[in-house]
Amino acid sequence: MILVTGATGLVGSHLLLQLLENGEEVRALYKNQENIQKTKAFFNWKNQSDLFEKINWIQGCITEIPTLEIAFENIDYVYHCAAYISFDPNDEEKLRKINIEGTANIVNFCLAKNIKKLCYVSSIAALGDLQEHEHIITEETEWNPEKPHSDYAISKFGAEMEVWRGQEEGLNTVIVNPGVILGPGFWQNGSSEIFRRIKKGLKFYTKGSSGFISVEEVVKTMHFLMKSDIKKERFTLVEKNYSYQELSNKIADALQVKRPNMLVKSWMTNLAWRIDWFFSAFFFTKRNLSRAMAKSMHTETVFDNSKIKKACNIEFASLDEYIKKVSATY
Repeated sequence: MILVTGATGLVGSHLLLQLLENGEEVRALYKNQENIQKTKAFFNWKNQSDLFEKINWIQGCITEIPTLEIAFENIDYVYHCAAYISFDPNDEEKLRKINIEGTANIVNFCLAKNIKKLCYVSSIAALGDLQEHEHIITEETEWNPEKPHSDYAISKFGAEMEVWRGQEEGLNTVIVNPGVILGPGFWQNGSSEIFRRIKKGLKFYTKGSSGFISVEEVVKTMHFLMKSDIKKERFTLVEKNYSYQELSNKIADALQVKRPNMLVKSWMTNLAWRIDWFFSAFFFTKRNLSRAMAKSMHTETVFDNSKIKKACNIEFASLDEYIKKVSATY
């Protein structure tokens, strides 16, 4: 049997469907019934309500040892998708608790229960930092602790260290580092929220860039890696590197709405994150823009996907057509 953590999120829900369509027996970890309903709605939208009924749901959390004792009974393989995503500096403790301590718990149970293989969903945020002579980030790019990183990036890097520890202690592992993941069904949060914002008339764009990929390609690749003999490796999953302006324009065109047309310059976001900090510090509002986040909006980052393409002999489906497909379902 396969255990999936984070089963009610974008990646987890699509992964459940991928596994069930391939005839796998699946157990899924969830926090509350409201989260299950989101996954159920996704399965219904895909006309796969019968497959949804085959999921063995276990209520629990990766930071709660007693619930993991139950979840790991008779498990052979684990997909660890659960994570807390926030770029609010005030959430540092929660990020470390869930992403690092929670992953350590998963690794420890995998070792104790003799799990055959663990697949951990990390992030391109946990990849390394370019040196002056480098221009493209790969799996071998070295992490520089002296450079500024968001608390989210630090927590994902720390989680990867726990996975590597498990590997050294005898656990077969594989790590995937997806870029910004696009996909349908979860419009109110996460990376797919960009469709909702552009549909509502997002006016602003920046000149930064990043790597992007569809959720379907992510889960298909994870499934392939778990079925393969590949272990003790990490893989960057991006279909293509886009500027934020280019991606926003593609989504706007697909949704048949006006493109964002107001360029936000770096000095503007530098001012904005300071104002955001002021209101958070003195009026106790939730942070919406951190210093690291403001910087990333103007950073032109390029990620290399050649390692996964060579290892799996695959070509990722074009995001150009995928964006049109997803926009049609919004």
